[in-house]
Amino acid sequence: MALTEERLAHVPGLMSRWARLASGARAHYVTAGDTGPAVLLLHGGATGASGTAVWGRMAVFLGAHGFRVYCPDMPGFGLADTREDFKPVNGALSHLAFISEFVDALCLDQVHVSGNSMGCANTINFTLAYPERVRSFILINGGLGDLVDPAKHVGSGITLPRFDGTEASMREHVKPLTYRKQDPPDAVVAMRTQAANRQKEFTAAFRGAARGVADDPNLRQKLSTNGRLDAITIPGVYLFGRQDDLSPIENGYNQEDALPNVQFFYPDECGHVGQHDQPKMFRQVYLEFFRDGRVSRETAEWAGVSTRRPALAHLVEPAPVPAG
Repeated sequence: MALTEERLAHVPGLMSRWARLASGARAHYVTAGDTGPAVLLLHGGATGASGTAVWGRMAVFLGAHGFRVYCPDMPGFGLADTREDFKPVNGALSHLAFISEFVDALCLDQVHVSGNSMGCANTINFTLAYPERVRSFILINGGLGDLVDPAKHVGSGITLPRFDGTEASMREHVKPLTYRKQDPPDAVVAMRTQAANRQKEFTAAFRGAARGVADDPNLRQKLSTNGRLDAITIPGVYLFGRQDDLSPIENGYNQEDALPNVQFFYPDECGHVGQHDQPKMFRQVYLEFFRDGRVSRETAEWAGVSTRRPALAHLVEPAPVPAG
């Protein structure tokens, strides 16, 4: 399937839009839905990622069920501005500044927000920086900053195959992110390949800057989550795929132990991008949680609600009490 004139994979019901931010940067995003509460979906950091590639189908589903959904391309990814002035030289801090400018430009005073992998970290950083603007949040397989002791982290033992600029290498690069390791659609591969080649220097700048921020104690404290993320009471749930090759499930358990106010789920047959592995399940969780403020018992059981501790009653419908 051919790409659109903007070099995007066509997703029926998904609209491509642009905004001018206060910094002067041109921000690209895709959107779905005309009315209802705003939902902000933040993509991960695999090479070639974008709002369209990671969240397109979810956005259309939520847009058809009463939400206005916005999926921006983060600096260094997708169709983000590649002028030198807007290179993401401060890593996650550059992304946090971008998100703040983006929601201001679109007049999104309050949002439900969600992200996977890198988007999980961006969701957390935005929520902690602007708690008054976040109605609720959903996390998928990402890091929690300095909240969990690094000594407890369990390594993956794998690395994503290197992207060398070709579509063939892009296919191999993204396969390990999913449970079934299936080939992504041709149009998605083409879109991600073109975006990755266009953003090569900017993606590298973002990743290099992220390491620099981690090594600088003066910058690192701006992104500290310890004593902050574990203390907030904004409604939040976390979907951690059981078969994530990049981050084993033990990391999810350690995160759950550190987040007493967040409800964890461990969906089966899910890799690093569960919204692609189990789309119907994830869509139902998103719909119920963003619409009702909690997940029904039936959906919770389907999504693998954690049994490591009692479910949070205000976030998950309690199990029925046996008769007699």
